[in-house]
Amino acid sequence: MLMTKERRPAVRTLRGRAIAVLQEAGAIRECEEHGWMQDRADPHARERALDIARRDAPPGIPHAEAVAEARDVLESIGDTCPECPTESD
Repeated sequence: MLMTKERRPAVRTLRGRAIAVLQEAGAIRECEEHGWMQDRADPHARERALDIARRDAPPGIPHAEAVAEARDVLESIGDTCPECPTESD
């Protein structure tokens, strides 16, 4: 039986690539209502994402730069959606 590996969609920017890798690893998710990215605060998913970024850096991009961009994206994302009502509302 022929097994094929699912291809990742083409991403045009390093930041877009970092977001795709973080989503694939389960480190971030998208708010279903508003579309904001949310940090899942899962240390194992973060490590998987950084490992993927390190191992599968885009052609011509140093591995360290791909990992640094993934970390920058993680640092820029909160764990709640700014548009969703909070529990105290």
